Amino acid sequence: MHWMILPLKRYAEFSGRSRRMEYWMFQVFFFLALLALCIPLVLSIVLTEDLQKGSEAPGPLFWMSIALMVLFWLAMIIPGIAVTVRRLHDRDLSGWIYLGVIVCSFVPLVSFITGIAFLVLMFLPGTVGENSYGPDPKDPSRASVFE
Repeated sequence: MHWMILPLKRYAEFSGRSRRMEYWMFQVFFFLALLALCIPLVLSIVLTEDLQKGSEAPGPLFWMSIALMVLFWLAMIIPGIAVTVRRLHDRDLSGWIYLGVIVCSFVPLVSFITGIAFLVLMFLPGTVGENSYGPDPKDPSRASVFE
C-alpha cells in the first residue's frame, strides 16, 4: 500500500527518480479506484432499467457516479504525470518524452506503436547508480530518497 500512496505524497514533484514499483503500483491503485467508482455507475444503470421499464433517463445515482469518477480522474492527473516523468528520469530520459507520447497518441497508427514502445520503456529497469536526475532510488545506502 505504501507504493500506491507514495505518488500522492509526492503530488507535484517532477524532479528526482521513481522506481518501477512506485509507478506500477500507482497504476494499479488508479485502476482499482476507478473500478470501485464504476460499481455505483453499473448499479444505477441496472436499477434504472429494472425500476423504469421503457424510461431511458438516467437517475441521480448515475450522475453522482459520473461526477465522482471525473473528480477522481482530475485529482489524479498531476500525480500521474509526475510519477511518469520521474519514471522517465529513472531511465535517464527527459520528462518531455511523455509530452511527445501524448501528442503521438492523436495519430491513429503512430499511437499504437508509440503506446507499445512507451509500455516497454516503463517496464525496463532504471539506470544503476546516480544519473543526471538524481541518486538511484534502489540504492540501500540512500534510504532517504523517498522521505
